[in-house]
Amino acid sequence: MFDEMLAAADQPRQPYADYFDWFSQEDLKLLRKKSTEAESFFRRIGITFNVYGQAEADERLIPFDIVPRIIAANEWRKLEKGIEQRVRAINAFLHDIYHRQEIIRAGRIPKEIIAGNEAFLPEMVGVNPPGGVYTHIVGTDLVRTGPDEFYVLEDNARTPSGVSYMLENRETMLQMFPELFTKLNVRPVSAYPTLLHRALAESAPQNSPNPKPVVAVLTPGIHNSAYFEHSFLADQMGAELVESGDLSVEDGRVVMRTTQGFTPIDVLYRRVDDAFLDPLVFNPESMLGVAGIMDVYRAGNITIANAPGTGIADDKALYSYMPDIVEFYTGEKAILKNVPTWRCSEADSLKYVLEHLPELVVKEVHGSGGYGMLVGPAASKKEIAAFEKKLRAKPSNYIAQPTLSLSTVPILTKAGLAPRHVDLRPFVLVSPKRVDITPGGLTRVALKKGSLVVNSSQGGGTKDTWVLGD
Repeated sequence: MFDEMLAAADQPRQPYADYFDWFSQEDLKLLRKKSTEAESFFRRIGITFNVYGQAEADERLIPFDIVPRIIAANEWRKLEKGIEQRVRAINAFLHDIYHRQEIIRAGRIPKEIIAGNEAFLPEMVGVNPPGGVYTHIVGTDLVRTGPDEFYVLEDNARTPSGVSYMLENRETMLQMFPELFTKLNVRPVSAYPTLLHRALAESAPQNSPNPKPVVAVLTPGIHNSAYFEHSFLADQMGAELVESGDLSVEDGRVVMRTTQGFTPIDVLYRRVDDAFLDPLVFNPESMLGVAGIMDVYRAGNITIANAPGTGIADDKALYSYMPDIVEFYTGEKAILKNVPTWRCSEADSLKYVLEHLPELVVKEVHGSGGYGMLVGPAASKKEIAAFEKKLRAKPSNYIAQPTLSLSTVPILTKAGLAPRHVDLRPFVLVSPKRVDITPGGLTRVALKKGSLVVNSSQGGGTKDTWVLGD
């Protein structure tokens, strides 16, 4: 396994050299106290998330580790290029798939991967989002296996979450260790809310009646697992946080109720799933969306970020075709690698997966949050047998991948530093004018020794991610 901090015992890799010198002179007892202070800070300001289906633990803190993950400037430049290439290809793919479907005509992806996919919305066929942007906010999950080996684990193009933790992690580290930020040239992330507002405003319809674009954040409400983030981002952007009851459609516009009456909205940053967005078009029982909003959207009178139907781009059934998608729309080979993937819908792949279940990671095509997956090397014989039955019953519902030897970054334990596996979710903002990639992102860490599952819902924690300047 590649240790991102240490090349050998007491020999730090270059990005960590200054930090390691500092850490070696610190009192472990004092550092553990700082770690407890960080937890108290998160609890005080209410940084929690909900765990669905677990009534005994409605709200939890995401554990925070005070040892940062550090990425060198040259490493980050390569990641930036690869991420931007991928995001631009995804936007081009979404426009194509909801219009002429040239990539299917060219035989680069099979028609059934789109036609039979519940993430594909026929209601979006022929619709042109304002500015031509489908994915305004993207979270690209990356894993590392070596000094120059990065893989894209998945593309989060629907409603990626976690950016509030990235920002609060940094704020916490600045408060606890200000001397480190004078010692190391760490690139800031605090501009994210300003850049988010700019990207959304730049994506507003051109025919707005407002002198400046009006941006609002649509939340399902306080019981949603990411409600803290919804309210946090609205506050940081200076935008209104709204629920469905605050909104209605009048004269071909979506308007929100204010103390001064109704105000037209230009951009709705929605944190509501497609199925609940418009009860007149999708789920008729939805109480979370706005009746008639799709008519307003199709008329070009509001921007919805991210656009409805973007989920097809981050669907795991489509993931294995991403290198072809990148090449088809950019004319270039993908800079960032995909993890090799077996599509269980294919007979030969299914046969291989069933024969090698103890060695593989198997995921639900529509699963998220670490649910509905099997990590073969960590599973019991009973768990493998139970999963095999599900796989045989509905093979098209699964993909499988090799168990990668993920890189590690140390966490602070009672005994000192101990390596744990990590991934990284950089956040990307897209507007008609530019692509902004925040230098860093959310590092998620598997706190259990040997575990590869970093999701907060499965016991993972987070770290601050430091990208060094030149």
